[in-house]
Amino acid sequence: MMAIESAGIPLPSELIMPLAGWMLVKDRGHGEEWLLLAGLFGALGNTIGSLAAYYVGAWGGRPLAEKYGKYILVSRHDLDLADRFFNRWGNWAVFFSRLMPVVRTFISFPAGIARMPVLKFTFYTFVGAFIWSLALAWAGFALGENWEDLRHWMRPADIPILIVGAILVGWYVYRHVKRAWAEPVDAQEE
Repeated sequence: MMAIESAGIPLPSELIMPLAGWMLVKDRGHGEEWLLLAGLFGALGNTIGSLAAYYVGAWGGRPLAEKYGKYILVSRHDLDLADRFFNRWGNWAVFFSRLMPVVRTFISFPAGIARMPVLKFTFYTFVGAFIWSLALAWAGFALGENWEDLRHWMRPADIPILIVGAILVGWYVYRHVKRAWAEPVDAQEE
């Protein structure tokens, strides 16, 4: 399930891992040390799904974005900016995104388009996913039968993340539409 979530299909890890912490560990009478195993399997699934999304971006994303990007407001300049961003901050962007709801599901594709080195991508994905999976499994273990409450408590974080995302998308669209409208004027002056 964690592989599905990381491949870009929004199946919330906030439901998967607490359930694992409760049903697969606590409810079966296993001790807290089994949470490490749950975190490990969660991170492995997350890494497998993330690699699938990464390779979709690496193999098809850039050529498709270069060819059809203008229809979705992605320019070659944007792709170059993403490359520079991932060259400079990619390790930390991937690591910290694995610790954030919503964002964690979608970071792999742009990392693939930017062709972030796959070994670094895999390492930072695994480490971030392990921390996230372990924390959620522990929360499910601690909450026991009330493990579903964790999603309820984390839901308020979804709204600010979605608002910031909507603002960034709005700014992005505004900037690109403004640039697109300005280009014909510049072309006429020459």
